[in-house]
Amino acid sequence: MDLPQNIDIRTDVMMGKPCLKGTRIPVYLVLEKLGAGETADEILAAYPQLTRDHITAALQYAAELASNEVVLAS
Repeated sequence: MDLPQNIDIRTDVMMGKPCLKGTRIPVYLVLEKLGAGETADEILAAYPQLTRDHITAALQYAAELASNEVVLAS
């Protein structure tokens, strides 16, 4: 899987979890906040080091994971 431009995976940052480039903010945090109903503007206000491009990258990453998911019939 190719990572979106604004996502990094480094073993020395957040135990290798995908993070938003230039930050120590894991992608899952932004996705959880969006899933809980927070708006992009609220997230950007709470984390001023983020940009709209970071949020877009997090959504692209999640979409890529979901599109490659394989469901096995039980």
